[in-house]
Amino acid sequence: MFDAKALFKQRFDEHIQTLSRYLRYILNGHTTIALLFLISVLAVYYQQWLSTLSDSFPYAFIIGIAFGLVVTLTPIQTFLKEPDLVFITVAENKMQPYFKRAKVYSFVIQLYLIFIVAAAFGPMYTSAYPDRSGKSFLFILLIMLIFKYLNMSISWWMLKIRQINIRRLDTFIRFSLSSGIFISLILKSFIILGMALILFALVALYNYSLSKKQSGLAWDVLVEKDLNRMHLFYRMASMFVEVPHLKAKVKHRKILTKILESRIPFKQTKSFAYLDRLIFIRSNDYISMYIRLIILGSIIIYFVPSDLIKIIMGILFIYMSNFQLTALFHHNRTSMWLDLYPVSEENRRTEFLSFLIKLTLIQTVIYSLIFIVLLDFQGFFLMFIGGLLFTYLFNNYFVKNKLIKE
Repeated sequence: MFDAKALFKQRFDEHIQTLSRYLRYILNGHTTIALLFLISVLAVYYQQWLSTLSDSFPYAFIIGIAFGLVVTLTPIQTFLKEPDLVFITVAENKMQPYFKRAKVYSFVIQLYLIFIVAAAFGPMYTSAYPDRSGKSFLFILLIMLIFKYLNMSISWWMLKIRQINIRRLDTFIRFSLSSGIFISLILKSFIILGMALILFALVALYNYSLSKKQSGLAWDVLVEKDLNRMHLFYRMASMFVEVPHLKAKVKHRKILTKILESRIPFKQTKSFAYLDRLIFIRSNDYISMYIRLIILGSIIIYFVPSDLIKIIMGILFIYMSNFQLTALFHHNRTSMWLDLYPVSEENRRTEFLSFLIKLTLIQTVIYSLIFIVLLDFQGFFLMFIGGLLFTYLFNNYFVKNKLIKE
C-alpha cells in the first residue's frame, strides 16, 4: 500500500545525508576562516558607512525592497525525481501528506534568510529611526514571517501553471506589492499600506481560483525545479570535492578555444596542459567562479579605505580562487581515458601547477592595478609583492604536496 508519509521520510533522509556529506567539505577549516574574516571586515566597514549616510538616504525603500525580495522568493523543495513522472503521478490524490511536509520543510529551511537579512538591515533601521524601539523592528520581522508563509502558499498554487511567463509575472507582481507593504509599514503610511494589502489579497484570491481550474499538479515543473536546485548545490560542492551526481554543462566558446589551440604547442608533453585549459574555458563551474571572485575582490579593494585591509582582502580572494581551482585537477577523475595518455603523472602535476600559478598571477596583477587607478603606488607595490609571495608559497608547498599525496 502506498504510504506518502514514509516516502517523504525516505526522501528527506536521503537529502539530509547528501547535504551533510558535501557540506563537510565545503565548510572546512580554510573556507570557514576566510568567510569569518571577510564577514568581520565587511561588518566593520558597513557600520562605518552607515554613520556617513544623510537623512535624505532612502532607508525605507532599500530595506523594504530587500524584505520584499526575501519573502517573495519561496522555492519549494519536493525531493521529486525523474522516475516519479512515471511511477508516482498515478497516486497524486494520495500525495497530499507528502507535499504538506515538503512545504513545511521548505518554509523552515528558508527562515535563515529572513534572519540574515534582518541582521544585515537591523543596524540600518536603527540608524535611520533611532527614536523607535526594538519592538517595532521585531513587529516587522513578524510580518515578514507571515508574508513568507503567504507567498509560499501562493507559489505552490502557481506551480500548477505550466506557462513560465505567467509564473514570472505573478512573482514580479507579488514582489512589488510585498515591497510596497514593507516600505509603507516602515514609513507608517497606513493608507498606502491598506491599499497594498487589499491588492495583495486580490492577487492571492485570483491565483487560488486559477489553480483550482487546473486538472492537477505540473509534475514535470516540480521535478525540473528540484533538479535545478540540486544542480546548483552540486556545482558549488564540486569546487571542493568530486561530485558524481553533477552533470557538467559544457559550452564550446569557439573564440577562446581557438586562442588556446594557437598558444599550446602540439606536443605529447603538453597533453594535460591543453586539457586543463580546455576544461577551464568550457566548464562554467571554474571560469565563472574565477571571474566572480575577481570582480567581487576588485570591488571590495576599491571601496575599502584602509590600505592594509585592501591588501589582506586581495590575498584572501587570491587564496579563495586558488584553493577552489585545485578541484580542476580532479575534474576527470572518473574518466578511464586519462590512464591511456602516454604521459607521466609527474608531467600532469607540473602542467596543472603551472596553469594554476598563471591564473593566480593574473588575479594578482588585476588587484594591483586597482591601486594604480587609486593613485596609490605604495599599495600597488605591496599588493603585487604580497600576491607573488603568496602564489609561490601556497602553490609550491601546499598545493604541490596535496597533489603528490593524492
